[in-house]
Amino acid sequence: MSETSGSIVDNSSDNKDKTDFKSIRRILLIPLGLFFLLITILSLGFRLEDPHLLPSVLIDRPFPDFALSDLHDPARTITVADLKGEVALVNVWATWCPNCLIEHPEFVRIAAEEGVPIYGINYNDESRAARRWLERHGNPYRFNMYDNEGKLGIDLGVYGAPETFLIDRDGVIQFKHVGTVTPEIWSLTLKPLIQQLREQS
Repeated sequence: MSETSGSIVDNSSDNKDKTDFKSIRRILLIPLGLFFLLITILSLGFRLEDPHLLPSVLIDRPFPDFALSDLHDPARTITVADLKGEVALVNVWATWCPNCLIEHPEFVRIAAEEGVPIYGINYNDESRAARRWLERHGNPYRFNMYDNEGKLGIDLGVYGAPETFLIDRDGVIQFKHVGTVTPEIWSLTLKPLIQQLREQS
């Protein structure tokens, strides 16, 4: 309460409003601070040097056993034995995957120019749509395993398409890339690893 020009002015309500506003602001800042603290902890706990290089328990282990039909020849059964003999890439893809379309031209180029076998796993997809997709965009794969139920994907620990595995001549998984294979990923990572595996064989 204050006195101005002979009149008395009550400021208690204004002060109370200011106090209430400050209290509300403090209350709102607490959950916001906790949220950012949680984000910081999670980012530190799960930080990787490269987010595409997610760890895989299958590195240095044989490719999982499977028996799946050929996407283009359903009467043919493909097994893990069909993947052995050469250093190769195994690409998990699907028509519903936008990043698969982004990386696809690079796989078409690799198959045509680099002499590297590429095997496809058509993942959780519809076979007719998958065949049309390859007709439209080109087919870089020696063959495609039709994993419509996603069982092989589960055995491989697939997070989602696209994912690419590098296997040696014996069908042992040597490297896993999660996400789009770009020209940079090919030239800086996959190609040197393939050359190294070929020299070791």
